Amino acid sequence: MGAVATPAGLLLRPYRGEQDVPDIVRVENLEAVADSLPERSNVEDMTAHFALRSESFDARRDVTIAEMDGRVVAFGIRSVVDTTDGLREYRLNGSVDPAWRRRGIGRTLLLDNERRLRDLAYAEHGASQRVFGSWSGESQTGRAALMGTAGYGPARYFFDMVRPNLDAIEEVPMPEGLEIRPIGPDLTRAVWDADIESFRDHWGGFDHSDEQLQRWLSSPSNDLSLWLVAFDGNEIAGGIINSIDPHQNEAMGFRRGWLSSVFTRRQWRRRGLARALIARSLALLRDRGMTSAALGVDAENPSGALGLYEGMGFGVNYRATAWRKPFQQ
Repeated sequence: MGAVATPAGLLLRPYRGEQDVPDIVRVENLEAVADSLPERSNVEDMTAHFALRSESFDARRDVTIAEMDGRVVAFGIRSVVDTTDGLREYRLNGSVDPAWRRRGIGRTLLLDNERRLRDLAYAEHGASQRVFGSWSGESQTGRAALMGTAGYGPARYFFDMVRPNLDAIEEVPMPEGLEIRPIGPDLTRAVWDADIESFRDHWGGFDHSDEQLQRWLSSPSNDLSLWLVAFDGNEIAGGIINSIDPHQNEAMGFRRGWLSSVFTRRQWRRRGLARALIARSLALLRDRGMTSAALGVDAENPSGALGLYEGMGFGVNYRATAWRKPFQQ
């Protein structure tokens, strides 16, 4: 991308703590509105996410704030994951207040993100092959152009899928020998491990740490009573981590529940378990007052999930691109 001059008056500074969260949420939501993204952030969830430190993400290390004349106009954010295709991916992202676009702030933050991630990588020992990673939504044409100019290429595509109503939900029997049991705090670690194991043959990367588990559980929108987990004796066969985000629903003007993670462990696949759990999840979300449901899926999911979801009434609502760039560029 070449050298980029820092815009006159732009100050990049470290994240200072919870006091910065409202401005980060404000900038991210302004960008979401301008780019027609089907999501919104809120202070409570972001505060919980930033509160815990892990090897993968530490807000005081991995968030940079951009100011103009003392006003927060943008931020950069970074994390590190080991991927299922044998890479150590240094992920970077960020948002710019739409009122401050076209001034080089996004390019400046991208280069700053890369510099900081290189410094982090070179301080590590024994790392796998290293790549930069990022992502953009289909309506974010400016971000996609920036990625291309900076030497990133599309690596994978993902879909958000929506079932627009929760009427006429199919009744699907559970596979023989499996039963759904309630999940309390004592079982969350077992569900977490089963979920991660189920996605080891899928593209991407996951932070398996205890800190990430606590980050996940500490989200205000987390509700264990929405989790549907199937057991075969004492073994977890599969499950769906359902969630309802009241802040996002209010901001977007709908009543939507999310099937945030749909997983089946390998030895229980091809028995109709996922379909049975999806049907029960839709009914559960309907009973909680939701009128639509959504989930995310890898466009090249190896287990045929896309066809399964379409068969359960979901359609593609939004597309996103995962980008990668070798460290050498």
